[in-house]
Order: sequence, then C-alpha cells, then structure tokens
Amino acid sequence: MSVVWAATSPESGLFHLVERRSDVEDLSDRFNDLRSRGQGYVEVRSPNRQFPVLTLGFRGDHAVVHLMSDTERMSLLVGDGTMPSSAEVEVPIMDDLAAFTGDFVLDVDRAWNLVHDFTRTQAADPLGEWREL
Repeated sequence: MSVVWAATSPESGLFHLVERRSDVEDLSDRFNDLRSRGQGYVEVRSPNRQFPVLTLGFRGDHAVVHLMSDTERMSLLVGDGTMPSSAEVEVPIMDDLAAFTGDFVLDVDRAWNLVHDFTRTQAADPLGEWREL
C-alpha cells in the first residue's frame, strides 16, 4: 500500500517539508529511525487525496496526534490516560516544541499503531475521540 508522507530528517533533526510517496514500510523505517533518536514529527495522507492528513509528534514515550480535515479544520486526538490531565508534555510540531496537557497525550506505541491504522483505512473517526481546535 502506498502513502504520502513528510517527516523530520534524522540527519538534521529538522522537518523535511517535501512529501514522499512510498509504501508503508518506508514510513515505518523513518519512524523507527526517529524513535531511536528520541523524537520526531510525521505527516501522513493518502496518495489519492490532499485531506485528511494525520500528524504525529513525539518525544520519548509521549505523542500527540492531530488531524487536518481540510485547510481550515484541525483537531487533536484525545489522550489515552498515559498522563494526568494536569501534566504537560512538549513534543515536536514541525520544527518547534509545543506543549500539550495530558488530556491529549498518548503512549508513542499506541499513537504509531493509530497512524498505521490510518494508512490502511484512510479513516480518522475510528481512531478515537477528536477535539476540534
């Protein structure tokens, strides 16, 4: 199965905006490379449509997942209880660190599994509860 994605460059540590079209294995390889470095940011979409786009920003064992439904709508996936609501975590969003409360933090393995599910179905609703920004 083919996907279109952009991700943090393992070499520079900066988000590489140019999208690549590849099979899911190449995307998984990039994620695993970034995971071994401790943090990263990935955007994924279908090769047949511009939207939806799913993003994953992670640092250590914590991740945040966004959904871009179109050019003007973005949502955050509600967290999985990995962290208390009052806690804050910083994860990369493109090239900057952004802070999120525990309400939106997921375990990085769970978040990656959701991204992988999205690459198969191209459907975001079954992934969990979304809060529009």
